[in-house]
Amino acid sequence: MPTSQQANLLNCEDITVQFGDFKALNHFSFELEHRELHFLIGPNGAGKTTFLDVLCGLTKVTKGNITFEKDKSIKDMPEYEIARNGIGRKFQAPSIFPRLSVKDNLELSMKQKKGIWDILRATLKNEDKERIDSQLETIGLTEEAMQEAGSLSHGQKQWLEIGMVMMQEPQVLLLDEPIAGMTEEEEEKTGDLLTKLREDCSIVVVEHDMDFVREYSERVTVMHEGALLSEGTMQEIQANDMVKEVYLGQGRVS
Repeated sequence: MPTSQQANLLNCEDITVQFGDFKALNHFSFELEHRELHFLIGPNGAGKTTFLDVLCGLTKVTKGNITFEKDKSIKDMPEYEIARNGIGRKFQAPSIFPRLSVKDNLELSMKQKKGIWDILRATLKNEDKERIDSQLETIGLTEEAMQEAGSLSHGQKQWLEIGMVMMQEPQVLLLDEPIAGMTEEEEEKTGDLLTKLREDCSIVVVEHDMDFVREYSERVTVMHEGALLSEGTMQEIQANDMVKEVYLGQGRVS
């Protein structure tokens, strides 16, 4: 664990998100270390996805503060500026360009100037080609590079979009239920992919599949009713009486 806030990549202090009388997040605090694979779990409505929305700027906090990369406050930043500063988000449903090739999808997602004249005059440098080829290898789609993205399997589409976010060179990657709808083989490949990607960035994963969390998590945060319930290794979480009570009858932390 870090010995100071400066050792963390991301710090969220006493975050509250309120809609009328309802608190989607209720004095929630969270820390993320450099190159950490961190899972968020909790019952439906616990505030997990809302928290990801806050981190990427989609939802603004009512109270509290978020600091990123050497105490830079991002709580009031617009979404595009947060993305530029190094926080990338992949939503549950894959969002790709189905009529373009897998390789073209990665090229369009590459971190670069996005003005119309920049795009029209852009030429792919050798180092850019190498980056794309490297990302294709990382996400396991080298053989499908020239294939239309729309023809990929569900799991492959998920990996492609993860690769597209990674082409932006994020320091933090946010994933919401990345293995939903996958086969067992695809789930395993996704777990291996996350383990590989954490060599380049920190990853925050919202997930309901406890077997997957148990297999690949380093640290787990349990949320309940918008607040922090418990945090630790999966072994510590499973032994926590408060967590057992929240999940009572659901059989999802056993």
